[in-house]
Amino acid sequence: MELTYERRGTGPPLVLLHGIGHHWQAWLPVMDLLAERHDVIAVDFPGFGASPPFAPDTPYNAETVAFAIEEFWDGLGISQPHVAGNSLGGYVALDMASRGVVRTAVALSPAGFWSRTELLYARMALRALRRAASRTSEGTAAALMSSALGRAASLGLLVADPSRIPDEEILLGTEALRNAAGFDEMLNSFAWLAPPAPPKAPITIAWGDHDRLLPRRQAVRAGRWAQQRVKLLAGCGHVPMSDDPALVARIILETTGG
Repeated sequence: MELTYERRGTGPPLVLLHGIGHHWQAWLPVMDLLAERHDVIAVDFPGFGASPPFAPDTPYNAETVAFAIEEFWDGLGISQPHVAGNSLGGYVALDMASRGVVRTAVALSPAGFWSRTELLYARMALRALRRAASRTSEGTAAALMSSALGRAASLGLLVADPSRIPDEEILLGTEALRNAAGFDEMLNSFAWLAPPAPPKAPITIAWGDHDRLLPRRQAVRAGRWAQQRVKLLAGCGHVPMSDDPALVARIILETTGG
């Protein structure tokens, strides 16, 4: 299927995967840094951002999204790219590594390493963010952005320092969350999400030490699964690309060898 994407730079291909309710623009803070070493492709999942939804008979889950992305890069003439993903995208990146279809994978606060209680909390929090986005007009969003308290209330789950996020990025992110056709079904599918099989490609898992959506204690389980230490991203929240672009780019490039 035709997916919306942004492509920059030259070098070995690197595909960037966003989280649930987000869009490719989540990677804008790091794209130019990565494009110095890679052919960087940030893509919207089916039913998210500006990409069309799946056909009615295709369910939304990590598996169907992964296969859609693999079909997408096949269409670009790419084979076994590097991948990096955040949240849901992080899980998809690890799943791809477990099947050996990528050269390397970087997962930033990946989904799937939660306890039952943590999953219930994450689903409740994400539903609340979705409801807030659905009820927020452009004028209301502007009013929220004008105060530190409003920014903290709307972005505190996702980033460590909401004051760093440009107004335009907030508006676009709110619109993407509000219009995400695949959101509800994908969120429901999290109930059956389990860690993938052991990876067949080199991986790095990194976690924001201020992640309030998927708290950093989940990094311990991820580390046991990967049989390696998880890197902690100091001063970063759940979407670390916005908190510290240079740090995130360095973690990715250390893994890809770029």
